[in-house]
Amino acid sequence: MADTNSFDLIVVGSGPGGYVAAIRASQLGMNVACIEDQDLGGVCLNIGCIPTKAMLTSALLANEMKNGEQHGIVAKDVTFDLAPAQERSRRVVQQMTSGIGHLFKKNKIAHIDGYGRLAGAGKVEVEKNGNKETYSAAHVVLATGSRPRDLPVLKIDEDRIWSSTGALMQTKAPDSLFIVGAGAIGMEFADVYESFGTKVTIVEGMDTILPLEDAEVSKFMQRTYKKRGMDIHTGAFFQSADVQKDGVTVTFKDKKGELQTVDVSYVLSAVGRVPNSEDLGLEHVGVKVDERGFIVVDDQLRTNVPGVYAIGDVAGHQLLAHKASHEGIVCVEYIAGQGHGTVDYENVPNCTYCHPEVASVGLTEEQAKAAGHDIEVGKFPWVGIGRAVASGHSEGFVKIIRDKQYSEILGAHIVGPHATELIAEFVVGRHLEATVEEMEKAMHPHPTLSEGVSEGALAALGRAIHI
Repeated sequence: MADTNSFDLIVVGSGPGGYVAAIRASQLGMNVACIEDQDLGGVCLNIGCIPTKAMLTSALLANEMKNGEQHGIVAKDVTFDLAPAQERSRRVVQQMTSGIGHLFKKNKIAHIDGYGRLAGAGKVEVEKNGNKETYSAAHVVLATGSRPRDLPVLKIDEDRIWSSTGALMQTKAPDSLFIVGAGAIGMEFADVYESFGTKVTIVEGMDTILPLEDAEVSKFMQRTYKKRGMDIHTGAFFQSADVQKDGVTVTFKDKKGELQTVDVSYVLSAVGRVPNSEDLGLEHVGVKVDERGFIVVDDQLRTNVPGVYAIGDVAGHQLLAHKASHEGIVCVEYIAGQGHGTVDYENVPNCTYCHPEVASVGLTEEQAKAAGHDIEVGKFPWVGIGRAVASGHSEGFVKIIRDKQYSEILGAHIVGPHATELIAEFVVGRHLEATVEEMEKAMHPHPTLSEGVSEGALAALGRAIHI
């Protein structure tokens, strides 16, 4: 009789790294189990990527309604209510997570409900409601993800001080919201809440918002958000939050070093994430972690312990869902003896789904110069693209950094309509080692936003057509 507690591969965690790894392993003929003590799909599907995009879609529609008259849509006494948008986001989540359950059944993957931790060589202990059971596998993939960072001076309570999770669960847009951190999470929630009527204040320690993006893009977004009425303080540092019954008094130090105080309804802490590497039994088998708690892996996602692997946020690099999924596939293909190639961490796209959208891949202009490249920069505005103007969204630009020697696409940066979709053209181009000329020579349909890609390429060659 087969041992129901024995598998070829056990995956701990069912986020976009874990569930993709489990499915690919099953496709490769392995007997697979996935351990998850919460809802399938991890942070991304349940309290991250998917529900935030649902709410951002609602925010975009709310903003479109504010300018409906130019489209001949005259609606009187329009009101904006966050509750239905939030409820819709949860329905979207339910649909997606049930879909993963279906995929597990289709691929004959065992879902083990409980909390998993390493219990020795080839052993994983699963705890549920105080009961413990041990499972065995020749290979164990750790895909336990990350969680919001909790600042010592800003303790998240999900009451007055929210993490991204708390921000997702609100059914009423407050009068005011103070956001600490202007990365992708902070900027997306700023978009949502401002769209539904909240006065938003943002504080960012770096000199620009979206500090990972090209400086021109960041400056453009800062101007855009300020036009929408948001207060933005860069080069500023949060100091303290005095939580009261009906709000929070926040103190921060501005760019000049002067203390500023503002009274707000709620605070959102969006200052990054930390790996879920504690209480995994890593010390039982001697798995190494770095000084920040990320599990150390090689280019095949192997830890220092044979048979133990780590993928996704817990393994460091970019804390992005699509990176995790790619790592999951690379990892299990090597386990199955069919591996070839590794994850290209230099070609991972960054996407921020605020409005206008922001997306990029490769080097910023500053990074390209610092690396010693002889570059040519092309920038093409969306106002020169007929489809963008016709849609009523012609703000922003496409920017390409080209290496003059080989015409390599060193970096691509898009701010504007559907930027997060269009960036994939540059990801594919870089993956195939295309030149900027080849990006332009590939015929783009007219009228579409994709023409911005070819015009951006032409701009980097100094011969754009429509400007």
